[in-house]
Parts: sequence; C-alpha cells; structure tokens
Amino acid sequence: MSLTATEITSPPTLMPWSDSLHTGDERMDETHQEFVDMINQILATPENEQLPVYKAFLTHTVEHFAQEERWMLATGFSADNCHAEHHATILETMRVVEAHYLDSDKTIITRMAEALAEWFPGHANSMDAGLAAHLKSVGFDSVTESLADPSTVQKVTMSGCGSVSCS
Repeated sequence: MSLTATEITSPPTLMPWSDSLHTGDERMDETHQEFVDMINQILATPENEQLPVYKAFLTHTVEHFAQEERWMLATGFSADNCHAEHHATILETMRVVEAHYLDSDKTIITRMAEALAEWFPGHANSMDAGLAAHLKSVGFDSVTESLADPSTVQKVTMSGCGSVSCS
C-alpha cells in the first residue's frame, strides 16, 4: 500500500486546550493558554518557516517559567526545587533545537513542539496544579505577585516539586 500525497503532507496534530489543563490560578492558566496557542502556531507553520515562531515561543517559555519560579520563591520554595529543575531541563533542550534546525534538521522544531504537547498536560496537572493550590493556600495573588499576609510563609520551607503528589 502506498501513501497518498495528502497523507504524506498532512500537518501534525494540534494540541487542544481543554478544561483539564486549568490549574485553578487564572494568571497561570492564561500563560498556559498562550503556551498551548504557541505550540499550535508552530505545528501549523510550514517547517521551513518555523524558526522565527519557535524563537518567540522560546522567549515566551523562558518568561513563563521565570514567572512560576518567582511565585515559588515568594511563597517558600527553595531555589533548587525539582519543579524549577524540570523547567531548566526543558529550556536546555529547547535551546539546542535552534542549532540543530540551522544545521539541516528542518523537522526538529515540529518534533520539539509535539514532545512539549505530550509533556505539558502532565506537568500542568501535577506540578503546576500543585503550585496553584499552594499559592491559594498561602494567600498569594499571582496578578499582583503579593501575599495577603507575608507571615504565612516561612522562607525556603519547600524543596519538593510543588505537585499534588509531593511537597
């Protein structure tokens, strides 16, 4: 059986936004919606035109992760917690993609976007949902990035990932 031209050139499956990705923190969810939208934008862009879109996505992801890490530090996480380590690993991988793309691997950005689309729901549903619950429990406002009562948080009290399954 041979493939038709349509089957060979069909675009990658886009990542759907769904209620299951909501964390309970409106600002976090807005950032996550942007993240998903940008993954979909990459996947909808022809591979030979993806680099500028990918660079914008990388910039967004750096800011997205930095935002969550500011919130963690403001609410008692140690700087070297495993949630932040996950972010660092993702960013390290994302940064090498550009070099591979420029070196001749024009499919690597699509593969990276597909891998992130696979990874993200689990991260959002565990680590980010846990972080959102923690923020709520200590009275942290992610819009103003402030605590209603700073005395509710002791400095560097949490070293885990902040997920719903670890503290």
